[in-house]
Amino acid sequence: MSERNDVLQAVLLSTTPPTGEQERRFCELLRARYGREIALTWQESEDYPHGFRLMVGEDLFDWSVDGRLRQLRKAVEKSGKKTETAQKLAETAQAKRDSGRAKNEAVLYSRVPPTEEQENRFCAFLAEKYGTQVTLTWQESEECPNGFRLVVGEEVYDYTAPARLQQFREMLHKTVGTQANIIPLLRETVGEWTPGALAREVGTVLSVGDGIAEVSGLAHAAYGEILLFEDGVRGMVQNLSEESVGCILFDDESSVCAGSTVRRTNKTAGIPVGYGFLGRTVNSLGVPIDGLGEIEADGYRPIESPAPGIIDRQPVDRPMETGILAIDAMFPIGRGQRELIIGDRQTGKTAIALDTILNQKGKDVICIYVSIGQKASSVVQLAQTLKKYGAMDYSIIVHASARESAPLQYIARYAGCALGECLMEQGRDVLIVYDDLSKHAVAYRTMSLLLGRSPGREAYPGDVFYLHSRLLERAAHLSEETGGGSMTALPVVETQSGDMSAYIPTNIISITDGQLFLESRLFFAGQRPAVNVGLSVSRVGGDAQTRAMKRAAKTIRLDLAQYREMEVFTQFSNDLDEATRRQLAYGQGLMRLLRQKQYHPYTMEEQVVLLTAALHHALQEIPAEQLDSFVPKLLVQMHARQGALLQRIAETKTLSDEDEKTIIEEAKQMVRGEFGA
Repeated sequence: MSERNDVLQAVLLSTTPPTGEQERRFCELLRARYGREIALTWQESEDYPHGFRLMVGEDLFDWSVDGRLRQLRKAVEKSGKKTETAQKLAETAQAKRDSGRAKNEAVLYSRVPPTEEQENRFCAFLAEKYGTQVTLTWQESEECPNGFRLVVGEEVYDYTAPARLQQFREMLHKTVGTQANIIPLLRETVGEWTPGALAREVGTVLSVGDGIAEVSGLAHAAYGEILLFEDGVRGMVQNLSEESVGCILFDDESSVCAGSTVRRTNKTAGIPVGYGFLGRTVNSLGVPIDGLGEIEADGYRPIESPAPGIIDRQPVDRPMETGILAIDAMFPIGRGQRELIIGDRQTGKTAIALDTILNQKGKDVICIYVSIGQKASSVVQLAQTLKKYGAMDYSIIVHASARESAPLQYIARYAGCALGECLMEQGRDVLIVYDDLSKHAVAYRTMSLLLGRSPGREAYPGDVFYLHSRLLERAAHLSEETGGGSMTALPVVETQSGDMSAYIPTNIISITDGQLFLESRLFFAGQRPAVNVGLSVSRVGGDAQTRAMKRAAKTIRLDLAQYREMEVFTQFSNDLDEATRRQLAYGQGLMRLLRQKQYHPYTMEEQVVLLTAALHHALQEIPAEQLDSFVPKLLVQMHARQGALLQRIAETKTLSDEDEKTIIEEAKQMVRGEFGA
């Protein structure tokens, strides 16, 4: 072998010339290897259609199909065992090399050779399709007894009996008719149907593991497209590169191995949708998992779709009442709003979402609960609770458990959103809960790292903000011209030690229209729901409140702010005047009033009664510890003695001066009767 210092020139042999970027990378490689500048010359060679051969003096770098096959054989022989997977991969690569190295070679598989006329028709078709003369080679195949299979590079034109049967099946699925005319329509469709060669683009699996597969070929695959593997396993394209395609798998990957074939479907990922899903629990693919049988879908909808534009929306001005006094009074949520529920683990985030779902009974709102990364037992318990209170009839649960793969957890959110969008576009009001987006981000981070994407802050990929923004932007209140429906989103995010400045929480706070911050200190002090009044906000505000509610709750936030400031200053003093003591007792009473048992939502008129009585100091003389037992008695008495007043508030959504005085007098009279004040 000659000395390295004598090497002056390198020759690159390949079918096509290298690009400027590829030539630069070759020169950098040579400079790093030989320690000097080396002139690179390209020579065309038809022997290397899927690679190259680089010669530097007597040194040879072989990246042709033959060279990679030799490397694979050496690796197998070195390991001392020739596995079935490696053997299949080697055979597939060899078949790919033999069957046609470029678009100018085609292989026809059939039981009998084509006639001269048939061969001329094949050549004419190929010349028109690829714009050049294509060499046609015939190979005998017992797998094509009643048809043929034409292979041109990575593309396959299939006219075998199974392919024609598949075309016939797809044609029948596309036939739409009514019960009265479906039989004649089917007869007409079948009579006019003519089978054709089924065109497919196929590729080969290079590697598979952890729900991720890397596939070679499929040069025309699109992002988000569904791929079909052997044994019916489905996947979705997530990475596109010059050499391969990275996709996530939705089914059991045990039947997929290196060397398996995969083909395009020209369809994007979607989910069946419709009213048949009401009252059911399904997985990320829309398959029922509650044991209640199949679901009759009304249609099929992509899980990814653009958010409604500004022209297609209208202002958020109708309340989505949660039934929780603290939220409806101070942080009202409107139909079409996105309100974040954020807090540490075990602080009541899911309880708020569940109470909101229960409160929609009889209000013509469809609720969708999307669970990701949770235990199956927790979701079963939630479903039983919804059934117990009659809420499952208008609810849908989409569940991706913690034991499922990252790809299935990733698409669960979009599947639930697609179900909600279908109903919203039909003019319905939808409430969707994403519980929770922290686990969704972790699943996406896992999937992205397995796909080889570059990690960023906290190892999340750079597009994690877009991950959630394109999901939450789909919540909207549509204009009357587009149906007038709405979809309200309640995303849930878990914090660590109350840190709202972490990466994912700050991202979602900037996307949503407000947040409900649940504080551990308040939760363990017995203040439940543990909503932090200072850090929580609703950017829709009073626009999402009825006039009665807005009037009844107009001073509560100011009164609570004054109470918190006074409470801080009085911690260091025991000598308080009477006015200060009364102010503290009033604030403590308000905080006690905002405590509420789970599964006991208040109606809007009941909230108006409680706020009106409390903010006008009608409950001032009640000891705070006895307020919990007094509130139910007050509501029972108001329903018994002032039922017409409550009905009037519920129907007109207003609170007149006379009704306000009546509520205050009733509350004071009951306080005098109970406590003699």
